[in-house]
This record gives sequence, structure tokens and C-alpha cells, in this order.
Amino acid sequence: MTAASPSSPRSELAHFLRTRRARLRPSDVGLPEGARRRTPGLRREEVAQLADVGASWYTWLEQGRDIQVSEAMLERLSSALRLNAAERSYLFELAQGRSPRPVAATPPIVSPLLALTIEAHRHPAVVSTLRWDVVAMNGPALKLWGDQRGTNALRNIFLGKVPPLATVEREAHARNLVARFRAEAARASAHEQFQEIVDELSARSPEFRRLWTQHDLDAEPEGTKIVDLPGTGRIELAHMALMHIEPDARTLRVLFYSPVGPESAQRMARALAER
Repeated sequence: MTAASPSSPRSELAHFLRTRRARLRPSDVGLPEGARRRTPGLRREEVAQLADVGASWYTWLEQGRDIQVSEAMLERLSSALRLNAAERSYLFELAQGRSPRPVAATPPIVSPLLALTIEAHRHPAVVSTLRWDVVAMNGPALKLWGDQRGTNALRNIFLGKVPPLATVEREAHARNLVARFRAEAARASAHEQFQEIVDELSARSPEFRRLWTQHDLDAEPEGTKIVDLPGTGRIELAHMALMHIEPDARTLRVLFYSPVGPESAQRMARALAER
């Protein structure tokens, strides 16, 4: 059992834990103040008691030693130290090199600043989770797609849950979507949540099942596609996906669309005005 180097993640973890412990008073966590304390904050033994871990184990962790740290222990430490969402995520990154599993009760909303940003975009913009659950759409997107909030974008496309924005090159578009979803699923910490979508679509959509079994990974996060709007005609749209970290540490996927060229821009403006 060795101590970490000053610049290692374990050393950063040790310092982070000490600073979080120092900011808490016993009364903050329901403990008696007791006698005068030589240092501010909780004692190590008190944190260990609150997190239901051994005092020696917690001491080793604060010393930056290379010891095993389970997900359950990190969750208990997060609760004991009263960490907020961003601090909880940072704790997991330092201890295990990954983000924590999403909290099930996280509401499907976006921060006011992100909502303001997508509304300022004159063309469609859609915000989704990394699993492509749609959590926000701006006005133009709502006009073209209809309200898809609370649905899953991949289900919408392959199961027809919501009428999609018809793409002219359907095969290429679908292949790219599946490849992107596969790449994002491989990077996700909550892999089983992605697997639920894969299992459902594999069972219910022959098209998805065929594309998924091909294991394509050559995905394009940005590019152009041509859509065919009834009554309007074909519009070439540029699309770009950006990753955004919310104040509560959730990572969201923000997809911006913009018409390519004056003809597509005119048709887009006409389509939005008529809806």
C-alpha cells in the first residue's frame, strides 16, 4: 500500500476530501459540537462514522494511498460530506476515473442559461441526454418535429413513436445514427441504460437490428443532410452536436441545425412561418 505522488489523482482525491471535511461543522451533520477542536471541520473518525466505513480505511484514503474504493463507498462518502452534484461527479472521476451513475430522480429539465441559448438559435435545436432522451427543444424544433420532450430520439426514428423529419438519404442517416449511439454507449458509465434501448429496438425494428449487428463506428458528429418537408420541399441542413455540462454535473447533448445556402434558408423560414 503506497502513497500517491503529489500530482496523481489519488493525491488530488486526498486533498479534495480534506477540504470537504474541513468545511463542515458537527452541527451540519447532526453530531454534537463537543470540546474545542484544534482544526476546523469534522474529524476523520466522524466522517468514517457517517459514511459507515472504517476509520483506518478513511485515513488511508485521505493520505492518498492506493486502496480499493467501491461505488457504494463513494456514494456513502458523498452523502456524509454533503457533496453537491458537481462535487459528487468530481469524487468519482478522481477515485475511479469515471462519472457516477445518474441519479434516478434527476428531473428532465435544462438550466435557464441553456434554455436561453437554444432559444436564441433561429433554427431548430434539440437537447438530449447521452442516451438520446429528449429533454428540451427550442421553438423552431417544436414547430418542425412536434413536441418530442420525454421521448427517446432513437425510438422515435426506428419505431415511429413521433413522425420524424424525413431525410432523403434514409439509409445513410440511420447508419450514422446507430454508429454514433454505439460509440456513446461504449463510453457511458451506466451501460445497462443504453442496453435497454438496444434490446428493445433489436427486438422490434429489423432495420435497427441489421444496422446494430454490423458494428459500424464511423460516425459523424457533424455534417449535412437533406430533409423533405411536405408543402415546402427539400432543405439542406447542417447539424452539429455539442456536449454541455449542466450546473448539476449532467452531461447533455445539444444538437443545432442550420439551413445551408439561401434557397434552403428561404424554405426553412417559410416552413416555420406556416406552422
